[in-house]
Amino acid sequence: MTDEERGGRLRDLTREMVSSYRELGGLNRLGKENLPSQEAIVQLLEELLALVYPGYHGAPVPRGADLELQMGGRLDNVSRQLAGVLADILRFCHRQGSRCEELWAPAVADLPGPASGDDRYTVAARRLTLEYLAGLPAIRRLADLDVRAAFEGDPAATSWEEIILCYPGVYAVTVHRLAHPLQELGVPLLPRMMSEWAHRQTGIDIHPGARIGGSFFIDHGTGVVIGETTRIGERVKLYQGVTLGALSFPRNADGTLVKGGQRHPTIGDGVTIYASATILGGETVIGAGAVIGGGVWITAPVAAGARILKS
Repeated sequence: MTDEERGGRLRDLTREMVSSYRELGGLNRLGKENLPSQEAIVQLLEELLALVYPGYHGAPVPRGADLELQMGGRLDNVSRQLAGVLADILRFCHRQGSRCEELWAPAVADLPGPASGDDRYTVAARRLTLEYLAGLPAIRRLADLDVRAAFEGDPAATSWEEIILCYPGVYAVTVHRLAHPLQELGVPLLPRMMSEWAHRQTGIDIHPGARIGGSFFIDHGTGVVIGETTRIGERVKLYQGVTLGALSFPRNADGTLVKGGQRHPTIGDGVTIYASATILGGETVIGAGAVIGGGVWITAPVAAGARILKS
């Protein structure tokens, strides 16, 4: 193929690609009102993890360092990053005509008018950022319980350091602890982007809408799926391949999926669920202290303290 022939084919392909950009506009992100990149979200997530696990994530913390100075600087940096990301997301969603504004707008309905030079999205983002960051101490307390549960629940664990640095279940659950409050605040897209990053890294898929109690441990973890409306109590332990999913997907009269409602199971306190068990449905409640054996399929309630084994 000559250079002239190659150039001609590339020109034809260019015209075809530009035509597809016009035809399939939903796949494009063109113009200034872009969403944050995945790289920006990952960087923000690492900064948040450095606040939860200082010294394990982010820059080292020297022994004897002034923690107020160190953490104050990190918090200031994170607050600026997060507010910028949130403003971009809120602005983009509004201009795209999506329903996401109805999710976050109630949280900032009482805000005064924006200051000079700040639009309502910037003001809302700053408010949401401060409200979110106020929950970081509680997230650290949950992370402490989760790491402790992993250490006490896995005889192979040799130290907390090993768990924090090496256990994919702990990483995925910590990211969920960081993403879930954003979901509760009605922030669109960002919590899901955070959760999907953890999914890519660990093979553990936890929707940020799931509500998970303290001392939660996922052992091994690969292939675990926890759906949006799942409710998990305290001191629950899962093994690899567990699915906490929806039993069916009801549809509206026009054929579209019904959104909302309790579609995923409720898991009581102290439940253990072994590898590759599948538990489905919003009416499925696993009672406190139950043990669910590996490979079982459950679509009905299980009594407290029961042992369900594959026949």
